[in-house]
Amino acid sequence: MGVLLPLPALLASLLWLQAAAPVTSARTPQTSTIADAVDEVKVQVNKAFLDSRTRLKTAMTSETPTTRQLSEYLKHAKGRARAAIRLGQVWEESLKKLRPQIPLTNVTGSSLDLTRLSAEVGCDAPAPVLSCDMSSPYRTITGDCNNRRNPALGAANRALARWLPAEYEDGLSLPFGWTPGKTRNGFPVPLAREVSNKVISYLNEEGVLDQHRSLLFMQWGQIVDHDLDFAPDTEMGSSNFSKAQCDEYCIQGDNCYPIMFPPSDPKVKTQGKCMPFFRAGFVCPTPPYQSVAREQINALTSFLDASLVYSPEPSLASRLRNLSSPLGLMAVNQEVSDNGLPYLPFDSKRPSPCEVINTTAGVPCFLAGDSRASEQILLATSHTLLLREHNRLAQELKRLNPQWDGEKLYQEARKILGAFIQIITFRDYLPIVLGREMQKWIPPYQGYNESVDPRISNVFTFAFRFGHLEVPSTIFRLDENYEPWGPEPELPLHTLFFNTWRMVKDGGIDPLVRGLLAKKAKFINQNKMMTGELRNKLFQPTHTIHGFDLAAINIQRGRDHGQPGYNSWRGFCGLSQPQTLEELSAVLKNEVLAKKLLDLYGTPDNIDIWVGATAEPLVERGRVGPLLACLLGHQFQRVRDGDRFWWENPGVFTEKQQDSLWKMSFSRLVCDNTHITKVPLNPFQASSFPQDFVDCSDVEELDLSPWASVEN
Repeated sequence: MGVLLPLPALLASLLWLQAAAPVTSARTPQTSTIADAVDEVKVQVNKAFLDSRTRLKTAMTSETPTTRQLSEYLKHAKGRARAAIRLGQVWEESLKKLRPQIPLTNVTGSSLDLTRLSAEVGCDAPAPVLSCDMSSPYRTITGDCNNRRNPALGAANRALARWLPAEYEDGLSLPFGWTPGKTRNGFPVPLAREVSNKVISYLNEEGVLDQHRSLLFMQWGQIVDHDLDFAPDTEMGSSNFSKAQCDEYCIQGDNCYPIMFPPSDPKVKTQGKCMPFFRAGFVCPTPPYQSVAREQINALTSFLDASLVYSPEPSLASRLRNLSSPLGLMAVNQEVSDNGLPYLPFDSKRPSPCEVINTTAGVPCFLAGDSRASEQILLATSHTLLLREHNRLAQELKRLNPQWDGEKLYQEARKILGAFIQIITFRDYLPIVLGREMQKWIPPYQGYNESVDPRISNVFTFAFRFGHLEVPSTIFRLDENYEPWGPEPELPLHTLFFNTWRMVKDGGIDPLVRGLLAKKAKFINQNKMMTGELRNKLFQPTHTIHGFDLAAINIQRGRDHGQPGYNSWRGFCGLSQPQTLEELSAVLKNEVLAKKLLDLYGTPDNIDIWVGATAEPLVERGRVGPLLACLLGHQFQRVRDGDRFWWENPGVFTEKQQDSLWKMSFSRLVCDNTHITKVPLNPFQASSFPQDFVDCSDVEELDLSPWASVEN
């Protein structure tokens, strides 16, 4: 595949020329041209996908995988997501190929039949068509069949929703900043890394902790995010040159969009000219083709359904179960245990980046419903707790209902665990994120609304990244008295990526869970935004000094997704749209920061959404500014109100079951699934031991008696 070329003016031409002629079986010169082009492109794209998989496997076999290769392991598309992204790439490459062959010049000239192109590519059926059993009391694994009128709404492997139209440099797919010298609203687009260096960085870690939020507050945000959205990377091109262009030569082209370092950046001396960066996976456009601008994929369901535990991919969902048992259990690790309590199974696919991080320990990554489960040790710990809870629930339900088979037990436990994530998120987490804005954006539940679109929006995938600013530089492990545990109780964050061996061979999850409960999150501060552990050392292997910059990745990713600028989103939310230094200073309540932003961007209109939204002062009693409160509130209300299986929707659970579910808590989850005996009553608030802690016997248990069948 050649370098991705700009497609200027194509969008406008396509829109008025597409008087979509019906697809017929007759082979006209145009249909032959389209078929030939698509066939040729399919060969190229298939080769690129195969090469990519082979390259990643080879890289992981090496003794010294690079930061980029570790990152690619996380962002690699699998299963149906991979198939959908492959079709998206065939569509876009075919469109580029056909443009010179079928001119789009005037009314009498040939017009490109997008319906025919879509059919040739195979866009109409990216996943097997599902026949919906609308009477089933259980969600599908894929998220299909939730909405009766539109069964695909909210399902996995569809495009993220757009609340505002995409903004690309060429109106179609190229991110702003792609073409050297090209401006946005009359101003140059600053390098993502330069914005990170000048606005996001800080040096001194003193005084950065949040005195009112525990580390669990940060970690729960990642759990929720990994339950709602994931956009895997695209594949590279198929030429030998393109394989090396991102890694070695920093050459932009195809789906390679390197993050260039400013000349004065210290990383130039240690890492060269850039950080490699792949563009996100995208899908075919949908009829009636009012826009054929690139749309990124959501490989997950848009529902809070614990899919990070169970997977939205049917084949993986099946692999994650213990199908040899009639108890409805999830499969657990058969090689190691945590003082008698189970770990997640190891991912049998070798090689594994977790083994490479410590070749002496040789502990693989875990297999879970989300491919990112082993990304960092506190996330793997959270996955472990949720897995154990499923199996605990299934076993308790079996005791109550001996006649239930494995499928019934699995589905009922899955349903309860999904309700747990919904309750903790809406009752305990969101009120202390949104503060006084909670009632404004997420009013009390009024029941399921079939006309609400629950899909995760493109902008939400950036808005929810505010949690990256809550991550502290070190993680603590604590003993049963909540004192430092072991010879290495304090671990720098960058040493915990892909670090499953620390859990399996160095203390289990209990010391880590205590750290989540008793240590503090980082405070979001305009002058100290992101710790250097994430801004300079993300996925830094122990044997190198090469690390990624998460802030620069967030900025570059927003441009990759065609995100409108800061003021567009302020307007969407009914907020003022500052134009001058004075106005921006007033919004941010910080003239120094406003000046830095204007020096970089020229106009507030151009400020990248993640930067502008996270720079705002926090709302009262919350941990986000007004713009984020709006965007998060909009999204979570839609996720709740557009979900037919929401736990409060009448008929999903009985009233007695609802009463039981309301008593669930994260502290009880810890008591039931670890050896920990003392927990805080409010685990999301900063707590001091022993005064803020109680015995597990004082924490209310989930009463499962309302699940006992009448047949018993």
